[in-house]
Amino acid sequence: MATFMSLAEAVSGNLFDGDTAAFEGFTHLIPHAAAHEAIRQGRRDLTLVRMTPDIVYDQMIGMGLAKKLIFSYAGNPGVGLLRRLRDAVENGWPHPVEIEEHSHAAMANAYEAGAAGLPCAVFRGYKGASLAKVNPNIRSIICPFTGEELAAVPSIRPDVTFIHAQKANRRGDVLVEGIIGIQKEAVLAARRAVVTVEEVVEDFAGVHPNACVLPHWTVKAIAVVPGGAHPSYAHGYYARDNRSYLEWDAIAADREAFMAWMKQNVLDKDADVFAGRVAALRAAR
Repeated sequence: MATFMSLAEAVSGNLFDGDTAAFEGFTHLIPHAAAHEAIRQGRRDLTLVRMTPDIVYDQMIGMGLAKKLIFSYAGNPGVGLLRRLRDAVENGWPHPVEIEEHSHAAMANAYEAGAAGLPCAVFRGYKGASLAKVNPNIRSIICPFTGEELAAVPSIRPDVTFIHAQKANRRGDVLVEGIIGIQKEAVLAARRAVVTVEEVVEDFAGVHPNACVLPHWTVKAIAVVPGGAHPSYAHGYYARDNRSYLEWDAIAADREAFMAWMKQNVLDKDADVFAGRVAALRAAR
């Protein structure tokens, strides 16, 4: 059952060293505030799961939180490489990171299988692809009914999933509008789910046609963090901060510049800093 609490409490009570953790949001509603709180709390040895890891995972990897990454396509959207990820893989800085790469289809199916309580996902995929040569968790099975060869990957069942959403009501139901991505499945697949939201409302009137409501019994903790998806966007609240993504490439390219930025913008801040961004974000919109 969902309990409202501060972001610091939600992270400290649900994310532990050694966990498998998903911070999900597909270009939209990426839970940056929750990830920054995990960095401030100094979590270590995490297996980080995410479709399309972008700068939020670059930051977590560069700060030494990750021991392994399970993902599909890693990059700074519209810009290029994730430089902290590449430094960890190629040079072991700040320490080596194991990688397990999949296709988008595999990740989506693996989350769905996890949400259904299944041990693996079976789907049509990887035809003509060579990724299985470097990822032993990509296998094939023969359909017992048709004889067709199908791809199979382990289901994804995180210890904890973090997402950002637009609204929660006072009972703890959560509304996600716009690009929903894999958030629903990632929540249902997890042992614990933490949601940051823009605001708490009495009811979900005037819901967007492309929307999903997560019932309160699927969520462990809710923290009200306006602006908590920045620099990604929250449909109906603020636009994507493209400049931040462009600037990140130069920041992440240098270890000292990266550490200085993280100290100024993450380590020396607290969750309340996101509330201060809301007026500017909405004004820009």
